[in-house]
Formats: sequence, C-alpha cells, structure tokens
Amino acid sequence: MTFKLPRRHGFFEHYEELVGTWTRRLRNRQQAEDLAHDTFVRVLESDSAVVQQPRAYLHQTARNIAVDGYRREDRRGAMESEAIDLSESPTGDPEHFMHAIQLADSIERALTELPVNCRKVFVWQKIEGLTQAEIAERLGLSKNMVEKYMIRTLRHLRDRLDGLQS
Repeated sequence: MTFKLPRRHGFFEHYEELVGTWTRRLRNRQQAEDLAHDTFVRVLESDSAVVQQPRAYLHQTARNIAVDGYRREDRRGAMESEAIDLSESPTGDPEHFMHAIQLADSIERALTELPVNCRKVFVWQKIEGLTQAEIAERLGLSKNMVEKYMIRTLRHLRDRLDGLQS
C-alpha cells in the first residue's frame, strides 16, 4: 500500500533537494534524512498557510533544527564546549558552527586511532599549553620523544583531515 503525502503548499516537492543539501553539509545521509523528517514534522505542525516561499522556509527550518540540535548536544568534552560556541563565533553563522562541530568530531575520531602517548602529548601541548619539557617529565620520556609523538600526531591529523577542506 502506497501512502501519498498531501501537497501542502509545495513543501514535499523539495524533499529530495533538502536531503541532498544536508547530506553534503553533514556528510551523512541518515542524519540528513532525520533532519528532513524533523523539518517536515515542524512544518506540518505550524501554520504554513501563510508561507510565501516554501523552499526557503524548509531550508531555514532545517537550519534552525540543526543548530538547535548541536546546541543541545552535551556529549562534547570541555575542550569543545570552550573552543566552539555559536554565541562567540566571529560570524554567528550556523553553517560555520556546524562545520566547526564536524571538524571537532573528525579530530576526536582521528585522535582515537593513535597510541595513548600521542594523544596525551597532543592534548597536553595544544589544549593545556604544557611545554615539551613538562610533558617529557610527566611521561618520563625525553623531549626528543615527545617531539616525535607530536610530529606523528600532527601528520596523522593532517592525513585524516585533508578531505574536510572546503
């Protein structure tokens, strides 16, 4: 049995476009489909009879839902909550914010692929601001070894994140 959705002010003719746009932005079709679903639910629950531009309304609604979702997400570590805040974004641009969240997720995933000492060196030096001498003392290593760990980590991150440049 096929269920046809009512053509309410032309909203549904933009479904594939909406999913395509957000698949590119989120780099995840499932998340894009979920976002499109939430967008259409919100549109159907609203008074959309007064909407003059359904396509623009859908995309703005999707953008708002995406930003709201990222704002509610509290699974990020202290580093991300301090480093990425939409209210402190220089542009205040939700797309810039989403890109920053995606970049932070990519960095987090790439770091988990590395040995523990590489991760510690990176976090302690780049996030906590420790010197290589201080890190070497904490780990009981030479400064030269700490430098090698940092080089390995930075190369790994560069290799993993090369595809994210837009």
